[in-house]
Amino acid sequence: MEAVPSVELRREAQAIAAAWGSFGAGAAFALVALWGDPRPIAGEGSLALPAAGIVALVAAAAFALSTLLHRRAETRPMPPWQRTISRVSTVALTIGFAAVAYLGTLTGAEILALGLQGLEAPAIGGALLTGIASAAGGWLAFRAGIELTTRDLATLLFAFLTIGTVFAMLTAADPRWWERHFSDLGAGSGAGSWAFNGTVVIAGLLVATIGAYLGRDLHRWLGDAALGGIARVVALFALTGIALAGVGLFPVPRAPLLHNIAAFGSLGLFVASAAAVLLVMPRPPRALILTTAGAAIAIVIALLLWRPLAVYSAAGLEAVAVGIAFVWLTTLARTIAAASPDASRPSAVPHLLRARVDA
Repeated sequence: MEAVPSVELRREAQAIAAAWGSFGAGAAFALVALWGDPRPIAGEGSLALPAAGIVALVAAAAFALSTLLHRRAETRPMPPWQRTISRVSTVALTIGFAAVAYLGTLTGAEILALGLQGLEAPAIGGALLTGIASAAGGWLAFRAGIELTTRDLATLLFAFLTIGTVFAMLTAADPRWWERHFSDLGAGSGAGSWAFNGTVVIAGLLVATIGAYLGRDLHRWLGDAALGGIARVVALFALTGIALAGVGLFPVPRAPLLHNIAAFGSLGLFVASAAAVLLVMPRPPRALILTTAGAAIAIVIALLLWRPLAVYSAAGLEAVAVGIAFVWLTTLARTIAAASPDASRPSAVPHLLRARVDA
């Protein structure tokens, strides 16, 4: 039987220690924040909001600590522009993990409250629940900080969109929003509204970060000779993320024109990003080409099912489109990850806008 490498044992021991530390920190902060009369699990005046904030801070701290411990050295030999992109991506991911932990805790509280209706938890009970959620969030975030891949990011994006949308649906002011489109979840001023809009904004941040990680993987694979095409990929994904964030920043009731521009702009920019990736790859694998063609056909069929067949509403079309985009993005991330080395590759170009590589 093959022995487990000592480095993996050490990393797992660190992750377990991070989980226990996260439990202790989360429970201690929650005990202070929730001290007083018993509170309901979810709703107004509940333990959910303070608990979610604590879990988010703990998860963010765990990811930042793990990144500092395990990936700080890989940026040292990089030129300033490459180091800056890496650090900005780390900040964006720290915010992303905090957001996932925050909405995940709120969603869990809503579901728990449905099963335990009328229950009011004392401060100690709320602190224990917060500690458990903090331990889970801290462990996952710490593990991600050790060696985060583009594939992990794609999964994180889909999980975050799912969690945020579920919470928005559970707290939606209009229970029949699904008869129209997903943007209706962002209307109004309730918890469902800010949750949906906030989810879309953070999703835009994660899309831009995925673009940066795809650029990292492409550079590890193709080197400085492909920097021009890689820069276009990263820039287009960043613009796609900005446009997607605009969907949440400009809700339909307040700014319908800007909302629609952002929504259609993010779709068009995503298609442009996909084309840019395929163009920079020397020979796109057959599986990726077939997946791209299949996704395009599936989108056309989904559009026909919406209009003129009227099988589902615009909300159904949006759900199908997001699912198709996730399948394609996951296939892309896995394909590029399989072709690119695991080791970091510092660039020999001192300035990103230089036209040639120094000898």
